[in-house]
Amino acid sequence: MMLDTMPTAFLFFAAAIAMFALPKGPIRGAFLLVVPLFAGWQIWNLPAGNLLQVGFFGFELELMRVDKLARVFGLIFTLAAFLGNLYAWHIRDSVQQMATLVYAGSAIGAVFAGDLITLFIYWEGTAMASVFLIWARGTEGAFHTGMRYLIVQIGSGVILLVGTALFYRETGSIEFGLMTLTSAGTWLIFLSFGIKAAFPLLHNWLQDSYPAATITGTVVLATFTTKLAIYALARGYAGTEILIYIGAIMTVFPIFFAEIENDLRRVLAYSLNNQLGFMVVGIGVGSEMAINGAVAHAVAHILYKSLLFMSVGAVMFRTGTSKASELGGLYRTMPRTAIFCLVGAASISAFPLFSGFVTKSLVLDQVAENQYPFIWAVLVFASAGVLSHSGIKIPFFTFFAHDSGLRPKEAPLHMQLAMGFTAALSIYIGVYPAPLYALLPYPVEYVPYTVNHVIASLQLLMFALLAFAVLMRMGIHPPEIRAINLDTDWVYRKFTPSILVMASRGVSVLWTTCAAGINSVLSGTIRQLYRSHGPEGRMARVWPTGSMVLWIAILLAVTLVVNFLS
Repeated sequence: MMLDTMPTAFLFFAAAIAMFALPKGPIRGAFLLVVPLFAGWQIWNLPAGNLLQVGFFGFELELMRVDKLARVFGLIFTLAAFLGNLYAWHIRDSVQQMATLVYAGSAIGAVFAGDLITLFIYWEGTAMASVFLIWARGTEGAFHTGMRYLIVQIGSGVILLVGTALFYRETGSIEFGLMTLTSAGTWLIFLSFGIKAAFPLLHNWLQDSYPAATITGTVVLATFTTKLAIYALARGYAGTEILIYIGAIMTVFPIFFAEIENDLRRVLAYSLNNQLGFMVVGIGVGSEMAINGAVAHAVAHILYKSLLFMSVGAVMFRTGTSKASELGGLYRTMPRTAIFCLVGAASISAFPLFSGFVTKSLVLDQVAENQYPFIWAVLVFASAGVLSHSGIKIPFFTFFAHDSGLRPKEAPLHMQLAMGFTAALSIYIGVYPAPLYALLPYPVEYVPYTVNHVIASLQLLMFALLAFAVLMRMGIHPPEIRAINLDTDWVYRKFTPSILVMASRGVSVLWTTCAAGINSVLSGTIRQLYRSHGPEGRMARVWPTGSMVLWIAILLAVTLVVNFLS
């Protein structure tokens, strides 16, 4: 198999197997950095087209369909894998390292899948590999969280498989291309993508699992699963209008949960959900520039969201906590981590000269241009909310709020390098977006830095900053306290099990009552039979022969009468 036709995913799988032969330490760490760099080089040089087809039980599977949409996601996934492995240089856990390789390889394999069966195989591969990043934390809570995560992710794959079977029956094709919501098969495939994309009411697995993973595992998890779903939606459902409204809801509801959340990794998980909404809206609009905006924002989001998770993770690595109520004043001893966090905050808030500004604006402009004024207003409100809960809350309560008295050391050098590279890329894209625009699926004719656009963005951001300052000054802003905030997962994690327990108790009581009644009736019947047929019963007496003959005659007479009448 030639290098230019070999599936990139196989490189990661082969590397995972090769880990058995490598000693723990710098050699293995260097190997984990080389693999994604080599994979990125391969993807960069791949020619366009369907490069590898194989037969599979009568189906023709396309393992390497290369176009601009697949290439840009493949490149950012390899870059994210490199940065994640650099951040996790200190890890000596073979399970986490192999899981990361298989996870990244499966996500990249899915990106280049040209058919739904290949997509399903890699889709499930991401689920089974990623759960080990949660279980690696080694706590009982992480185990149960991982099981819930695995059930949801495997369930998504099962739905995808059923949808694929129905789609094949309806169309005779398994090609993974543009679809419409006109059949049961396409609706099931859409639902499968929606689960991984964390659609409203299907989103709780994200906030449940990401904060439960290891410090380095969370950084990796934040990259692949949800962005793979964004790719799948862009590939299969571009221009599906319902996505506009789903995405708009996604941008708004996480804001309120993030504002009251104390665990900063959960805040970032809600923020991740919010940012996915902008991408989903762009895909729903469906124009070439809107798809460009969704893809560009996915690329920028992988970088700045990883940067924010890295910075909070570095703090957790040094202090043992990510609770806002237990942090504060860490800029004194972790100044570089604080700066990197501020870069991530500025990027996610779409400040000019940072990556979010040149990507999110593509989506907003297309929403306005395609005559969705209400959706545009929702997205503007959501943008202000992002600044509040991620742009301000994360760095402020971690590094600049009340003095927690903690004086941890600065993050390890390899973590600083990973954060530094990611921060530099976020600034580079914001200052000079042309290279990113050139990678997008369609030609880009857009100038983000116009006077009107910059002033409008700064006005929104300054207003949000002022609102935060006023709320803090007046004591209205939700305080950072230790608490458990309920989300809709309470319905299936607490409410439904409690209802089932109550129902089972009711059934148990009913069963016990019915069984007691039946036993009472049976006991009474047995006693009556015993009195009649027992050793002392009437039927045990000695009957005279004449009486027996008389009874036989009566029975024969009754039989004759019945037979005559019938």
